[in-house]
Amino acid sequence: MDLKPLVTLLAIVNPLAIVPFFIHYTQNFSPAQRRNTIRVSAFSAFVVIAISALAGLQILEFFGISLASFQVGGGMLLLTSALNMLNAQPAEAKTSTHELQDGAEKAAMGASIAVVPLTIPLLTGPATMSTVVIYADKAKTVLQMGTLVGYGVVVALATALCFSLAQPIARVLGKTGINVMTRLMGLILAALAVEVMSDGLTKLFPVLAHGLS
Repeated sequence: MDLKPLVTLLAIVNPLAIVPFFIHYTQNFSPAQRRNTIRVSAFSAFVVIAISALAGLQILEFFGISLASFQVGGGMLLLTSALNMLNAQPAEAKTSTHELQDGAEKAAMGASIAVVPLTIPLLTGPATMSTVVIYADKAKTVLQMGTLVGYGVVVALATALCFSLAQPIARVLGKTGINVMTRLMGLILAALAVEVMSDGLTKLFPVLAHGLS
């Protein structure tokens, strides 16, 4: 069983780094509301990964985008995410402070923040989706595709666990500990990003493969 997709997904999603955001957005929630937010966030993360795995390639085909081009673009996106993480920022933290404040205002008006901004874009943004599509293309059997979708379940469970233990995690690790963890995951993600890009580049420019051999 290839665990590389799971490692990559956990590095990108990195629910541990989103714990401070979860605490911030749910600080005025009741225990029941917080539990519901955890369930919706975890399930939404799984849905994003599952849809990307099962329909991502068809979407690319519809728009006439080659997988090799998508690998290069996705790899660049992963590398950007890795650089963000090396600066101790969440990989998918693409929204501005103003947009996050808008999300908080929507929550105050009754809209759920479990999906936006916690799941999208903080947990599962473009980098996560592109990664799943790339690995979906490598899945040659139903079992391999099922395993990839199953990794979405693992990511969802990891998200639920981290959010459920948000307060203890924040106390034990502190801001410094979370930053260190984020940087370590960023380093792993940077290496995986280079591998994805090189695979796409050799498909687009076969001469590169001959030059490396």
